[in-house]
Amino acid sequence: MVKIYRTLILCFLSLPLVCCEKIFMPDDAESSPTATFDYLWRQVDERYSLFDVKDVDWQAVYDSLRPQVFDDMSNDSLFSVLGKMLNTLNDGHVDLWGNNDVSSSEAIFLQRYGKGNFDANTVALTYLRANHHTTGGFAYNSIADGEVLYIRYSSFSNSASRQAFTTALGRFPNVKGIVFDIRQNGGGAIQNEWNIMQMLPSHGQLLYYTQIKNGKAHSAFGELNAVFAPDNEDNETFDKPFILLTDRGCYSAASSFALCLKQYDNVIVMGDTTAGGLAIPAGGALPNGWYYRFGVTRTIATDGVNYENGVPPDHIVHLDPAATAIHHDNIIDSAANLIIKINP
Repeated sequence: MVKIYRTLILCFLSLPLVCCEKIFMPDDAESSPTATFDYLWRQVDERYSLFDVKDVDWQAVYDSLRPQVFDDMSNDSLFSVLGKMLNTLNDGHVDLWGNNDVSSSEAIFLQRYGKGNFDANTVALTYLRANHHTTGGFAYNSIADGEVLYIRYSSFSNSASRQAFTTALGRFPNVKGIVFDIRQNGGGAIQNEWNIMQMLPSHGQLLYYTQIKNGKAHSAFGELNAVFAPDNEDNETFDKPFILLTDRGCYSAASSFALCLKQYDNVIVMGDTTAGGLAIPAGGALPNGWYYRFGVTRTIATDGVNYENGVPPDHIVHLDPAATAIHHDNIIDSAANLIIKINP
């Protein structure tokens, strides 16, 4: 069941928009502004998977914005109205692509850049330093007098292979633990999540449940499928303390990764709540040739909660401006101190 679902996820992510057009747009669809608005509103109404956690009255959105649409309006004006409609969902996996513009979630943008818990200069100067190493998508160095390995992983679009992980550990074989920093990581390839999890000790634990939207009603979902930790019995794993750093800039695969790692015995999640984005998006074409996407699945944690709006850390620690003023990151320092306390 899990392997089937992972294959389905990869199909969703790799599905070209032109394919979505063939699936989700009738060949004879009218392309006027009013028809285009109605088509997009209906597609979201029937297929979007997160109305419950987003707490949006979709009919009220229609009633408010539909009067602003008329058939002789400009493309720019129509794009603005459609963008406003989608923006009410406050969802970073909801996007609209026009001929000359892109509309994405304002809330997620402001959250990432307005509530960040990360200072790049401090990390570069004090923790990575000029002599740091780079292997695949990992930038890393030892910290805390050589007792802790700090790894900065800025995007799940960057390689996260087993070889890169073992190379980093090979350079610092005697560390007491790892601080793995994904703050401001906007997501990327799901496969990289699983590659990293292959390096952590698994006992086949449940990670989360997932469902696919399968009907027009807002509450219509398919079977609840369980997803378990990947098998790594044949591989050497890192069983020392592993602290994952998160913030409100962690989205999509970064949020999913945080949710999964909370189920590992040697992992602690520290920092701030992620930005969410656990649903898998799919898209299509509008009658006028523009493209859209939005979430069509939902993810349920092992405690029964849908953390689509953000995965909370085990330990909340906010970046202290007084620390960064002297080029220190109190979140990294707290994580390193905790590792040394757990594994003296």
